[in-house]
Amino acid sequence: MNTVPWPPKGLAKPAHRALAGAGIHSLEELAARREADVAALHGMGPNGVKTLCEALAAKGLRFTA
Repeated sequence: MNTVPWPPKGLAKPAHRALAGAGIHSLEELAARREADVAALHGMGPNGVKTLCEALAAKGLRFTA
């Protein structure tokens, strides 16, 4: 099983704070969200979304539809 740290390595502090503010504290909680909703969080930029997508994929997860 692939272990991915939380927050994912390379995720900027503002993006991590945005996730925490939205109540997202794990990749499993992140996978329950839509990518567009996460991207719209204040502090989340394109690089953050890319980092999160890569972290989800490394664990065999993805954003919900």
